[in-house]
Amino acid sequence: MTVGSLFLFSRSDRDSGSAPLLSSNDFGNQFGLLPREKIELMGRRKMIQAEGGIESEQFQPASLDLRLGAQAYRVRASFLPGQDHRVEERLRAFKSDDEAISLEGNGAVLERGCVYVIPLLEHLNLPKDIFGIANPKSSTGRLDIFTRLITDKSDVFDRVERGYTGRLYAEVSPRSFSVRVRKGSKLNQIRFRRLNSKQLEGSYFGIEEKDLRERHEKIPLVDGDLELRRGGLVLRVGLSTEPAGGIIGYKAQKHADILDVDHKDYSVADYWVEVRARRDKRLILDPDEFYILASRERLQIPPDLAAEMVPIDPAMGEFRVHYAGFFDPGFGAGAHNRPSARAVLEVRSYEVPFFLEDGQVVGRLVYEKMAEAPQLLYGASTVSNYQGQGLKLSKHFRMD
Repeated sequence: MTVGSLFLFSRSDRDSGSAPLLSSNDFGNQFGLLPREKIELMGRRKMIQAEGGIESEQFQPASLDLRLGAQAYRVRASFLPGQDHRVEERLRAFKSDDEAISLEGNGAVLERGCVYVIPLLEHLNLPKDIFGIANPKSSTGRLDIFTRLITDKSDVFDRVERGYTGRLYAEVSPRSFSVRVRKGSKLNQIRFRRLNSKQLEGSYFGIEEKDLRERHEKIPLVDGDLELRRGGLVLRVGLSTEPAGGIIGYKAQKHADILDVDHKDYSVADYWVEVRARRDKRLILDPDEFYILASRERLQIPPDLAAEMVPIDPAMGEFRVHYAGFFDPGFGAGAHNRPSARAVLEVRSYEVPFFLEDGQVVGRLVYEKMAEAPQLLYGASTVSNYQGQGLKLSKHFRMD
């Protein structure tokens, strides 16, 4: 079938676990993160299926956008089903109202501070050598919508085990703004990793530092010196401008209006407060406030690699950086192979105020090999909203 055709589980396959064993032999000897072309092939092989079909716009260079289904359930607290239960079983116990919230038509408002579980339109029927990794989309993270993927019989978020057959669910908790969503809204995405026989029990798939240094000498991964730590590229926060007083970030307003995740052209001033550079090049993070900042470095992702931002060390500070930390192949590629894009940082302090200084280490970028380079890299289409970005809010706002 071509992309956009109807990919569906039969009820008997979903409920009994008797879906036919699938093979990824037609992927050849290619292992690593799968590019768009192989994800499309997974659709044609019914490894990925969806109610109503898969839209071509869902396919990204190295991931698939996931869509909210027709109903949402408000729950008392976040939960995982555990290895002996399905999500639907846990929902019966944890949902706060017997009535589902309809997301049909104009959708519904998800209230700030509340937790919702939403069945997605997509289903999976994975072979034994492919598993999935999910994360919020960039725009979702920049709106401070905490989003995680849940699967049946699992005790971890955002991971889909090898050979998984079943439904997918999104846990959604707006943190700064109440948001309107509807059936088909895209808040998170999933990428797929194919393993060879030696990797089946592995847990780390990053590029070795020696390889990264050799790559940087040929095509720079970052403007300036390459600083590596624990197998990843060190990123530092940028808090200065010349002259002092320029905008170095944004802080979410506490009592803004409802924001529609499928609408654009919002005014920045209605939702954000500008954060300006100080002469001492410092910023005090207020507890439980949400900030959009940017890295000091500009970077680019080679065509045959993808990258993920991970904490530099949980013990280094009482704050969290980057809810949506996946970078597609081609992100930040500038003219003459020069890095062009800053990493936008979604920052929240925890219990106490916290001092950030210009150039302070806030994260590291871990690179991973693609099974093959995507034919269409990030930045090559009109939906690449953040190519060449500096400090930038989500696509929903007019950046005048």
